Amino acid sequence: MVSSPVEQAFRQDVAFWAKRGGLLFRQARHAASLNQKALASVSGTSRTTLSAYEHGRKSPTLETAGRILDAAGFRLVLEAKVEFAARAAGDGRTFHVPSRLHRLPLAAALGRVRLRGRVYDLADRDERRAAYVALLCEGGPQELLDHVDGVLLLDLWDELILPQEIRAEWAPLVEEARQEAGDMN
Repeated sequence: MVSSPVEQAFRQDVAFWAKRGGLLFRQARHAASLNQKALASVSGTSRTTLSAYEHGRKSPTLETAGRILDAAGFRLVLEAKVEFAARAAGDGRTFHVPSRLHRLPLAAALGRVRLRGRVYDLADRDERRAAYVALLCEGGPQELLDHVDGVLLLDLWDELILPQEIRAEWAPLVEEARQEAGDMN
């Protein structure tokens, strides 16, 4: 029986996510220093089934995935996707703007970062301000995700000396985040 292109694409998507899920289970199991038998036992599944999940041969329900990850000491979390748009500055350089602001773990938000040969201590407000200017003007998507914390950006926003075109592109994100923060108070 010949399947349609839509059915083939769907099967490819399912296979892709099954393999991604399998990798997630393996990473969690290794991080917890457990073998398959031990994790299967504490999560209430069989070693054979866990192996099938880890190798992408079988896909668990969301409830089962959560139970296995919980047994390994992890949580299944819904995290908003951040996408980036590349924009051209007046001088021809490219800068990137995210679809939303996100939060960083504390260690990353207040850690050290090396940018263009300079090390910034993000725990120091003045250095964080300088780093954020560099990141917003020249940072790539991964650098922005790794080093710009949404709440800390809001705190510094009025102090950042940015080219007008960059400020104009980031301003709607900042305003939206400020309105959301105001709604929570």
